[in-house]
Amino acid sequence: MIYFMKVNFIEENCNIVNSGQFNMDYDLKMLDFAIENKIDYALVRFYQWYPKCISLGRNQKEEEYQIFDCDIVRRPSGGRALLHDKELTYCFVSPVFKPSIMESYKDISDALILGFKKLGIELNYGSGEHKNLAYCMNISMGADITYNSKKFIGSAQYRKEGYLLQHGSIPYELDYDLIEKIFNQKVEKDKIITLNEINDALSTRQIIDALKQGFSEKFK
Repeated sequence: MIYFMKVNFIEENCNIVNSGQFNMDYDLKMLDFAIENKIDYALVRFYQWYPKCISLGRNQKEEEYQIFDCDIVRRPSGGRALLHDKELTYCFVSPVFKPSIMESYKDISDALILGFKKLGIELNYGSGEHKNLAYCMNISMGADITYNSKKFIGSAQYRKEGYLLQHGSIPYELDYDLIEKIFNQKVEKDKIITLNEINDALSTRQIIDALKQGFSEKFK
């Protein structure tokens, strides 16, 4: 069963980027607003990052990443650490519409899949393979979004007082050398893909507009 609800988009100039701390604070403000006002609709925001920033999962330790010349911020959601640099990020906030985190995670991912389909990009779900690795994009979960069996979009969800916040990274490019230095781990490049490798002609505006259509169609 699909839960139907109105989707409101927080409009920003898609060329505006903000610091990691600003972005995570804003995501939490969206969630707190939803809870305080008991909203019955979804809020969706798209944003980018500058300077580059390492986001830590809710329960991760910060000390091991402090030696690198990057901002560090903590996500409200769980999961492993991720380097945010050249990417588009989405944030989805709504009432909890399914008891299962995985089912609601997949419904939100369906909206992303619908959006990219409008751009001629066919995406699917991952294999569910899981490894105990430090870098988020090295880990493949069954609800992650893939392109030709390569991980493309990684997301994480957090729930509070009957509401959920899910956000995820859509990378344009990945600095593999820096990632391997930060996480002290070889990146499995043959299992990861970026948007520029799929189609480097798409503008941020085109992507956001298509994803907005995907969210509207999935939930409305």
